[in-house]
Amino acid sequence: MMKRVINVCAAAALALAAQTPGAGAGTAWEGVLAEAKGQTVYWNAWAGDERINAYIAWVGEEMRRRHGVEVVHVKVADTAEVVTRVLAEKVAGTAEGGSVDLVWINGENFAAMRDNGLLFGPFVEGLPNFALVDVEGKPSTTVDFTIPTEGLEAPWGMAKFNFIHDSARAPEMPATMAALVDWTAARPGRFAYPAPPDFLGSTFLKQALVELTPDPGKLQQPVTGDPAFETATAPLWAYLDALHPHLWRGGQAFPASGPAQRQLLDDGEVDVTLSFYPSEAASFIANGLLPDSARVHVFASGTIGNTHFVAIPFNASAKAGAQAVANFLISPEAQARKQNIEIWGDDTVLAVERLDEPGRALFAALPRGPATLSPEELGPTLLEPHPSWMTRIEAEWLRRYSR
Repeated sequence: MMKRVINVCAAAALALAAQTPGAGAGTAWEGVLAEAKGQTVYWNAWAGDERINAYIAWVGEEMRRRHGVEVVHVKVADTAEVVTRVLAEKVAGTAEGGSVDLVWINGENFAAMRDNGLLFGPFVEGLPNFALVDVEGKPSTTVDFTIPTEGLEAPWGMAKFNFIHDSARAPEMPATMAALVDWTAARPGRFAYPAPPDFLGSTFLKQALVELTPDPGKLQQPVTGDPAFETATAPLWAYLDALHPHLWRGGQAFPASGPAQRQLLDDGEVDVTLSFYPSEAASFIANGLLPDSARVHVFASGTIGNTHFVAIPFNASAKAGAQAVANFLISPEAQARKQNIEIWGDDTVLAVERLDEPGRALFAALPRGPATLSPEELGPTLLEPHPSWMTRIEAEWLRRYSR
């Protein structure tokens, strides 16, 4: 679960960041690359999926070959642990030589790091490849869970909540979150969701909250107090109380993660798994991780979507190297490889139509597969609630349902 952190010495950290030269175009960027050569970047990133781990390893190989930068994947289970570590370094007065150079981040973890002055920057607009990002068509590339990023984190992937079902066993899926209760009642034990604070389990809760709460517009603002929280979330807890008896293992146990639930689907124990990448079903099929009958389902009214980012802590030891990695991650080559369903299947943040001909060709050549939906079929994208809602919801879920 996201750890609560306190505001301490934010101004000092921001002052330190302001004194550090950022990347710029032309000769300034050449200077960043010159400084980055020989540095080791400790990239703290979630490690729950072997395809993603393999992609990060490829990034490391390319950074070593292209720029002489070593990338060490520090594998973490919960990004909140990284936030806590950087905060502890700040409290201890470690203003330089920190243990984290780059972190895969978004949502409440970004809000916590920003609010506590734990981030270096702004640096993003100085990355040459940022000019290729589709900030107009994909506005979440500059707004993270309602909070402007202000150049403190670089986008590198798009996410949209979806359901992957085995169409051979469950050809029809519910049209709304509310209809899911009847759907599971007719198929007891065939549905599950990961236990929060796993990000897919938490997103399932947010999707239900957005659909069920009396005034979803209030979710775009911070939680104002216990009465407001209780009023807004009461339909969510009533919904889960009705849903849980029909779940896998009677709702008495929950998969530990998205990959764990995907394995349950592949093993035939459940008929549905959850995903944040619309191309992931095709990727799983291509990699032999799901049967050919796996298909993607979204609700007609839309599902939650966001962008995920990388950020640099204020006291990173290898700021130049971290900027070089962040820039490579939004290059057409790295973005096209990441979107390839045979590699990962994570959608690009780039404006593909604005790329040069070789860049567009990289995306045009990507395989699709039978489980890939068109942008029109994916439907509307619903906004993420303010991070303060998720912190409270995860804590309340654990209090009510954790075994």
